[in-house]
Amino acid sequence: MFGRKEMSKDEINAFLGAGTAYQGKLHFQGSVRIDGVFHGEVTSDGTLVVGQEADVQGQINVGQLVLSGRMTGDIHAREKVVLHKTANLQGKLFTPVLVVDEGAVVEGTITMHGSPETPAAE
Repeated sequence: MFGRKEMSKDEINAFLGAGTAYQGKLHFQGSVRIDGVFHGEVTSDGTLVVGQEADVQGQINVGQLVLSGRMTGDIHAREKVVLHKTANLQGKLFTPVLVVDEGAVVEGTITMHGSPETPAAE
């Protein structure tokens, strides 16, 4: 709608909308979208989608991250991270695959380890 690909409600398991704030621990399966403020810990094998107006701070450990807003902390993504042009990431990022749109801001360190299919060297 309006030239933007919308995610169907079947794809998102939970949603923290704009204007909301939450502090604590979030564990989920599937996909979760945050458009509000979240401070704390996120743990999942699924996908975390952070909207353009969102502000997420803390320890993030997910399968995939799609970032359009602001994120601060230690971010571990086992499969992939996508930074859209409005993304602002500050902290330490660990991921095997990184996709960065022109305009995205990264302040901190990026560590890219082997692909998810590649076993670690012993």
